[in-house]
Amino acid sequence: MKLSDYVAEFLAGLGIRHVFAITGGAAVHLIDSIAKRSDIDYICPQHEQAGAMAADGYARATGQLGAAISTSGPGATNMITGICCAYYDSVPVLYISGQVSTFRLKGARGIRQLGFQETEIVEMCRPITKYAVLVTDPQQIRYELEKACFLAQTGRPGPVLIDIPDNLQREEIDPSALPGFSPPEDAEPATLNVPEVVLRQCRDLLHAARRPVLILGWGVRLAGGEAQALRLVEALQIPVLLTWGVVDLLPAEHPLQAGTFGTHGTRYGNFTVQNADLILSVGCRLDTHVTGSPLNTFAREAGKIVVDIDSAELDKFADYGMPLTMGIRADAKDFVERLLPYVEGSQPLNAVPDWNAQVKSWKQAYPVDTPKSYCGEGVNPYQLVKHLAAAALAQEHFFIDTGCGVAWMMQGFPVKGTQRLFHAFNNTPMGYALPASIGASFAMGSGQVSCVTGDGGLQMNIQELATVLRHQLPIKIFLLNNGGYNMIQQTQEQWLDGRYEASTVAGGLAFPDFIKVAEAYGFKTLSITSNESIPELVGRAYAEPGPVFCDVQISPAQRVVPQVKFGRPIEDPEPFLPREEFFRNMLVPMLEACKKD
Repeated sequence: MKLSDYVAEFLAGLGIRHVFAITGGAAVHLIDSIAKRSDIDYICPQHEQAGAMAADGYARATGQLGAAISTSGPGATNMITGICCAYYDSVPVLYISGQVSTFRLKGARGIRQLGFQETEIVEMCRPITKYAVLVTDPQQIRYELEKACFLAQTGRPGPVLIDIPDNLQREEIDPSALPGFSPPEDAEPATLNVPEVVLRQCRDLLHAARRPVLILGWGVRLAGGEAQALRLVEALQIPVLLTWGVVDLLPAEHPLQAGTFGTHGTRYGNFTVQNADLILSVGCRLDTHVTGSPLNTFAREAGKIVVDIDSAELDKFADYGMPLTMGIRADAKDFVERLLPYVEGSQPLNAVPDWNAQVKSWKQAYPVDTPKSYCGEGVNPYQLVKHLAAAALAQEHFFIDTGCGVAWMMQGFPVKGTQRLFHAFNNTPMGYALPASIGASFAMGSGQVSCVTGDGGLQMNIQELATVLRHQLPIKIFLLNNGGYNMIQQTQEQWLDGRYEASTVAGGLAFPDFIKVAEAYGFKTLSITSNESIPELVGRAYAEPGPVFCDVQISPAQRVVPQVKFGRPIEDPEPFLPREEFFRNMLVPMLEACKKD
């Protein structure tokens, strides 16, 4: 069997049905081998960056491995931004790059390049992958593929890269003679033991608290612990704060849903977290986007129990002046499963009805869509996102680009049914949403996918409109067209007295007539220019069976409201509830006891 045929068979055996690939001299054999099979197919994006992002979107939609292939040199380096998206969000993706033949590798000669389009992509990608390797022995291909895929999906997931030289792809191998990979005995365990004493301490702290809050993060999804997390919500009956990664976990009308929080969170969400006296955070690394800066200003009155599978994420807090009450290294699903027997059916938590009532009153007093949040011109984005949720299918998958669009969606989107909201949450590049929605559309088959992008983001990967039309993917694209980089403009107003350099047309940007561009590609197009037309035109977009491009005219003056100035603490509570006597008399001694245990 030819080695490239073995790679194609291996990918198909993993259940991967689509590989996003752009050909080149060092990748032709890999792609040809995929083409010969009926159980796997290759999809041609228009750019390797888009291919890497499509594989990421494919993995997010399925919860399984995604895959992308590029040629050597520029083909491989073009994938790096997409690889970063998968790495920082812990998404398992297998990236395969073709490489120049082994006899053309420069090795230790001290020259910059020997083979044509030779680039040391493995060394470049080591910091942004869980595993990266150059295959130099054809007999090691099974071992390296198995090892890479094991690491991609074990512990904290993430992308892996295998670089395969062209001459090795053409080698004949005997699959039955290839050595396989066996995880070492000290490999990261699938589950991490959580001692009973820790679970009892968590229960006791929750019962002692007067203003407890449950924070759920992306790690809950990665662990497949959604059902367990929902059971925990119902068992605790305390306010639940959701990070952007799981903003779709609870429907908007759920009585315990306390919104999003952080620098671009809701006001009522920030009031809730800043007034808490105890936080139980599961599957959230509490990055500065949700805590504000400096870290020690976050939930300053609260004890903090943080559950994370990555010990380094737990260790960081002490370095930044926010030592944890309890840092528990565990898989999110496993931890919740182990905690549930300690809290299900037990006596209600202390004073929670009063605390829940307080949070409900903030939610009513500080809605997202207010006269102050709308500039009064063009389409109100907070109204738009409400109608998107209402008109879309109950199982719609939304892929969202960075900038104002993701903030508007995460603040104001009223999730219904099993709708999902996706974003490259931590790398957050412009241009992610369109290729990621393409990957998800292939993953979901007939499932519905929507893309919410900005004018700046669309320009970064506008060529992928051709990919949508080539395959007639039923993606609904909503372009938030505000004529510039408005999120950057908001930062420039905060720090630079509104000097809009490189963020407006007057400041150097250039935009086409997007409707004409979309029509040139072959899209059915719509244009939303007023709030009154939103319901009809959004409904019309979703009524169309195929791809639709919808240009939404939003005023350049429209901003994200509220937003915390970069580098500042998340907004001070208003009002800040007084510190309770019990905090000094009961909770503090318990926290100290936990630290000693």
